[in-house]
Amino acid sequence: MKLNWFTRKGFIYWPASIVGWVILVLAAAYAVYTFIDIDSRSHSNSDTLINFVFNLLLIGLVYTIIAYFTESRPQIHRRDDE
Repeated sequence: MKLNWFTRKGFIYWPASIVGWVILVLAAAYAVYTFIDIDSRSHSNSDTLINFVFNLLLIGLVYTIIAYFTESRPQIHRRDDE
């Protein structure tokens, strides 16, 4: 089964279906939730940003892995008469 949830534009994966958009919105919402949670427990701005950047990188990594395995790739046609 071929999943075409994302398309690749340069080095960014853009959603190509409703499922892709849902994954993008969930990733963004989780990033905002994580930021608010870290900010409520931290003592300074630098403490918030240092802890948030690591979590943002993890969220981006998971998003990229999902997008990589579900992207629409151009079909390579092979000639059978060779």
